Amino acid sequence: MGNKTKGLLALLGLGALAYWKYKNSSPEDQQAVKDKINTAKDNLNKWGNDLKNKANDVASQVQNKVDEAKTKAEDSLS
Repeated sequence: MGNKTKGLLALLGLGALAYWKYKNSSPEDQQAVKDKINTAKDNLNKWGNDLKNKANDVASQVQNKVDEAKTKAEDSLS
């Protein structure tokens, strides 16, 4: 078997073990896992939104610089 197949089988085995452990845990433990997953999801969404906002800021700054250069070029031609 190749390394990819072994890695995939190991990942599948870990997933099955985690699922079995989750299903056999107490409701409080299950809720704790759900809370951790929701917190991680919220953090990822926040990080993605922050990254998107920064990219939009940089894009608008670049657009402003292009507009300034265009205006200067038009003024120098006049």
